[in-house]
Amino acid sequence: MPFDDRGLAYGDGLFETVLVRDGVATLWEPHMARLARGCKRLGIPMPSRAVLDALPARAGQGLRVLKLTLTRGSGGRGYLPPEAPAPRLRWHATPFSPASERWWRGVRVRHCRLALGIQPQLAGLKHLNRLENVMARAEWQDPEIAEGLLCDSEGHLVEATCMNVFWRRAGRLETPGLARCGVSGTLREGLCRRLGIQEVDAAPGVLEGAEAVWLGNAVQGLWPVRRLDDEQGRQRACWTIGRVHRELQAEAHALLGYPRHEDESGERDEEKA
Repeated sequence: MPFDDRGLAYGDGLFETVLVRDGVATLWEPHMARLARGCKRLGIPMPSRAVLDALPARAGQGLRVLKLTLTRGSGGRGYLPPEAPAPRLRWHATPFSPASERWWRGVRVRHCRLALGIQPQLAGLKHLNRLENVMARAEWQDPEIAEGLLCDSEGHLVEATCMNVFWRRAGRLETPGLARCGVSGTLREGLCRRLGIQEVDAAPGVLEGAEAVWLGNAVQGLWPVRRLDDEQGRQRACWTIGRVHRELQAEAHALLGYPRHEDESGERDEEKA
């Protein structure tokens, strides 16, 4: 990557992380659709589909994660982009094993202090400017905490540091709206289309009254949440993983080719800090 590449200098670009199984990509079309939306929004020419479509087969056998990075290339003057960009596409595939114990046992998560900036023009995109996520992830070191939840600067729940958030409230599946900021994950998009999950604007306290909570993305699959902490590590809510959690997980894992887990036991644990 040249020193003057705009992706390196300014985060001027996009990326996708794709789960590939024996050379076949999962949710490939949604990934390509999001990349195309990002290219249009940023004014970066989209690589040809022939070039992109050939990459999963080159990722190798077994379970792999294929990462695509597209930058605007070099040129321009300072922040001013070049009139005729020459984008750079880089890709890399690595062997992958999902954290399957988190599928079955569930995870502990916490709220983060950092608030996401509101920028509707970048909302939904998987762009290279990820410093907010880096700073949020630096807030904890405890390996027992799997993820951190992020709100925007107006106090609306948005996402986790690298996953989308889902919950069931009064029998209805919901997820945060992403019109102001956040990444529209391809697994999230697939589940919303498949199940009619409602996008809502909600404060983070909505989770404490939920019947079930999940985190998910198109690489790790869907993690049921068993405990929620505040920014100081104090417990706010906890859940017993049971049938309700497994139903949504089964739908998500069917999209990704991951196994399902049958569990007919357990209702919500009402204990709170």
